[in-house]
Amino acid sequence: MLQIATWKRLVIWGLTALGLYFAAPNGFYSRVEQHNDAVSKIETTGATAELEADRSAWPDWAPNSLVNLGLDLRGGAHLLAEVQVEDVYAARMDSLWPEVRDVLRDERATVGTIRRQDGADDELRVKVSQPEGLPRAIELVQSLAQPVVSLSGVGSTDIEVAPGREGELVVTLSEAERVATDDRTIQQTLEIIRRRVDEVGTREPTIQRQGDARILIQVPGIGSASELKEIIGKTAKLTFHPVVSRSTEASTTPGPRNVLYPSLDEDGVFYVLEQTPVVTGEELSDAQPAFDQNGQPAVNFRFNVSGARKFCDYTGANVGAPFAIVLDQEVISAPRINEQICGGSGIITGSFSIEESTNLAVLLRAGALPAELTYVEERTIGPELGQDSIDAGKVASIVAFVGVLAFMIAAYGWFGVIANVALILNVGMIFGLLSMIGATLTLPGIAGIVLTIGMAVDANVLVFERIREELTSGRGPARAIELGYEKALSAILDANITTFITAVILFIMGSGPVRGFSVTLALGILTSVFTAIYLTRLMLIMWFERKRPRQLEVKGIRIVPKNRVFDFFRTSIATLGASGLAMIASVLLFLIVGLNFGIDFRGGTTIRTESTQAVDVGVYREALAPLGLGDISIAQVYGVNFADDQHVAQIRIEAQEGQEAITPETIQTIEDALMQVDPAITFPSVESVGPKVSGELVTTAVLAVVAAIAAVLVYIWLRFEWQFSLGAVAALVHDVVLTIGIFSLLGIKFDLAIIAALLTIVGYSLNDTVVVFDRVRENLRRYKKMDLKEVLNLSINETLSRTMMTSLTTLLALIALYVLGGDVIRGFVFAMIWGVVVGTYSSIFVASVILLKLGVKRDWSKPDANAGNQFADVDA
Repeated sequence: MLQIATWKRLVIWGLTALGLYFAAPNGFYSRVEQHNDAVSKIETTGATAELEADRSAWPDWAPNSLVNLGLDLRGGAHLLAEVQVEDVYAARMDSLWPEVRDVLRDERATVGTIRRQDGADDELRVKVSQPEGLPRAIELVQSLAQPVVSLSGVGSTDIEVAPGREGELVVTLSEAERVATDDRTIQQTLEIIRRRVDEVGTREPTIQRQGDARILIQVPGIGSASELKEIIGKTAKLTFHPVVSRSTEASTTPGPRNVLYPSLDEDGVFYVLEQTPVVTGEELSDAQPAFDQNGQPAVNFRFNVSGARKFCDYTGANVGAPFAIVLDQEVISAPRINEQICGGSGIITGSFSIEESTNLAVLLRAGALPAELTYVEERTIGPELGQDSIDAGKVASIVAFVGVLAFMIAAYGWFGVIANVALILNVGMIFGLLSMIGATLTLPGIAGIVLTIGMAVDANVLVFERIREELTSGRGPARAIELGYEKALSAILDANITTFITAVILFIMGSGPVRGFSVTLALGILTSVFTAIYLTRLMLIMWFERKRPRQLEVKGIRIVPKNRVFDFFRTSIATLGASGLAMIASVLLFLIVGLNFGIDFRGGTTIRTESTQAVDVGVYREALAPLGLGDISIAQVYGVNFADDQHVAQIRIEAQEGQEAITPETIQTIEDALMQVDPAITFPSVESVGPKVSGELVTTAVLAVVAAIAAVLVYIWLRFEWQFSLGAVAALVHDVVLTIGIFSLLGIKFDLAIIAALLTIVGYSLNDTVVVFDRVRENLRRYKKMDLKEVLNLSINETLSRTMMTSLTTLLALIALYVLGGDVIRGFVFAMIWGVVVGTYSSIFVASVILLKLGVKRDWSKPDANAGNQFADVDA
């Protein structure tokens, strides 16, 4: 029966309303943002009249979660930092030495004199003068071991002690402790970076662990990656060391277990200090900017209880001796200890400006970074470029949206209107879900939404085409609608599950904007299936209950002529041969010409420039030639959405030897050189990827494509038969190879976003193929005596209208994005346009032909399952 229970109707409308409820704040973005900022400041600094006014810009009772805008839409800085966790091992060995020394001194009669020996950074070597006492020494040092504090290290101790060379014992961290230390180091670094960024007051920073030892840092609204490095890049490591001697020679040999540090204020002065500090900045409890007795900027600091005790004990035992205060391996001052200091506080003086003393206090309050950070990837996107991307994305989305709506009305009449209402609600629900999970919307994310707009109608098209078929076969209106949804369900689920699989693989194996694209694509699939299966069905039933039409017709233009049957296998040898030749040509192009790899895959730096003057590539190249940066590629960017008097260029510089990412000094040198020849030039974006990361990205990209194809192979195998699976995979490989070939032929930049496009092509192509195969499976059960070739031909013809409608609506959306979306994602969108074209072709002329050649077993014992229960699924 064509009916839905009342409670189900309430659930469907309730979920739809809930999605729109959470999406609503995005329609008032600036007001909600103003409200959220005010609430945050009131919680930290207290209320003021101005803050209360900003808070009232949006009701407190209303939802206030927004879709975060990514760097490419808002502008800002992106860093991928690698934490040198090995540094912590050396620090642990240094901190362990006093304890080892003290415990062995108590047994001097047995082990003799003790002396620390030079060794690897991650080990502590101690020599005893009486080798026969070495077993006792090892036993004593092993007694210092503590249990590993981690779930994976239960039952293990933190250190291992073993004999070394004659009379030596070697202390190292156990493997369990190394794993636990790495994890603690990353977590501590994350927290410190978060504190430092929060101190600056930026909005919506993204700071998260990536992989084993990397941290992703994205801060919208900040001027440049160099500025972000200034905030988080300093270790701000404050230590207090006993002074051994003072020297004016930089070549002074400090001696074993000592270090030579320069003086910050005294030019040409160096201090020899004991390497192991007495107290470190980790034992600070507070640091505030202040002024010294002479009115000069300084920093007041206070130790915690353990730090204050150490400071008190040492100063009491060393009255009259100099004591060095060291900040990041520079001696700030080395005062003489005149008396015991037990107050737990002190003051750091030096040649500070007020700004420098304030920044130093911020860094010290946040704590010292436990290990050095190496920046392996950095990107700077100017706010102007971000706003241009927003504007381009809005225009493209609106044009695509309106185009798809008009096309659906033209194709399906009143049914198209219902689908359009569901489509509008669908987009609203996507934004509601994005807001609920706090997702970040990037430019590829907008592309994902535009693609969803194009593909969201696919499920409705499947249903409407089925309803047309049932009406043509003489079914009544109610039964035709009911059977239309029942028979389309299997194809809808199979097609969308396979696309969802590729989105999940993109999320797992991708990073940055690629992940943003995968999130919007996955959420779009979920909402599209919900609106097609439940929402449009409910709307049709409510309309039907009100109108009770005796006759029903799905009116509208037909892309495929009615009652026209095409023989798709008449030229199967020619089409399959043409596909094979095209694949061979693509492989040859790849091997001979290669791909125009972006910096994501080969490392290097890309700088985007804008100017009111015309770009002169020759002049730019001459200006940069003396800098000795290696291979430099300069190209003018055409067809961008800027004012007519602006001119844009893209400069690509090869990866610098020995550097993971380009240094701020090098970027400044490049900018200075170009400003000499073009004073009006600006630099809206800078992207730099180190060779280490680029190599990993190549591997990850290849694995992602292989994983997507393998997952599809398994799913189709489980849902159909192995012959169907091989046919689908053959079509996927065909589409991927031809896409690589066209990129090689046209020299379009091939970067990480194109991998996302390739995987989307995999999903889209599979969507088409599964719809055809689903009809083949149904017809094989229905026409048990019909020849396989005829079954395949019949199935392709029956689904041809749906195939063409979905392709045209998707192309309509993508072409709007290609023309109006700006040059930043043009290559990405081109790949998807090409993928739609070849995907449509391969589902008809490759996958089906392969299936015909392989053959299918015909012992179909089950009857046509679609003739029975509502929403029945059909299994092979």
